[in-house]
Amino acid sequence: MTADIRFDGNGLVPAIVQDAQSKEVLTLAYMNKESLKKTLETGETWFYSRSRQELWHKGATSGNVQRVVDIRYDCDADALLVLVEPAGPACHTGAYSCFSRSLDGAARTPAADRFAILNELERIIAKRDAERPEGAYTTYLFEKGVDKILKKVGEEAAEVIIAAKNRSHDELKWEAADLLYHLLVLLREQKLPLDAVLATLAERHAQKTEAAEQPQS
Repeated sequence: MTADIRFDGNGLVPAIVQDAQSKEVLTLAYMNKESLKKTLETGETWFYSRSRQELWHKGATSGNVQRVVDIRYDCDADALLVLVEPAGPACHTGAYSCFSRSLDGAARTPAADRFAILNELERIIAKRDAERPEGAYTTYLFEKGVDKILKKVGEEAAEVIIAAKNRSHDELKWEAADLLYHLLVLLREQKLPLDAVLATLAERHAQKTEAAEQPQS
């Protein structure tokens, strides 16, 4: 399929790198035929530096490699979308994403829909995982590892049960929020996108709907 890719006059094609889990755009780089070939062969991102005029392997010196999950190309076959699992920050500044600044300086706000906060929370958790800022609770969880995260998920699940038994809406909404947060941290640690969970729910719903529509014998 690489034969379909339309490289420009300099033998390059832009590659948009996106976190496969959070869907955050991490960086924009360029590939030539050789770097694309190396990316496919190694399963990690390789790019072509226009300033140095040489190939470079993302994370070769920093350790912040990007494991490739999928590579897609657009309808004109002149741009690539590279879905990755990052092992650390994508930006040389140490930021999770190179696209961390806004032209108008306005605070970043999630889209106006009832589940937008889940998208934003997944993005922030991914950012914490990549950057590991000192003093952040999410950093603490990732550094303690899966056993600590699992313990917190179990504790919060128990708190949800207690709140429900107490018939307290205020208590229940706080505990449910804590459970959802820790569950998203667990999904990030396991490298399982929330989208995969939502897709499973959709598949189950479709199966039950199809079964319900079948004529009874």
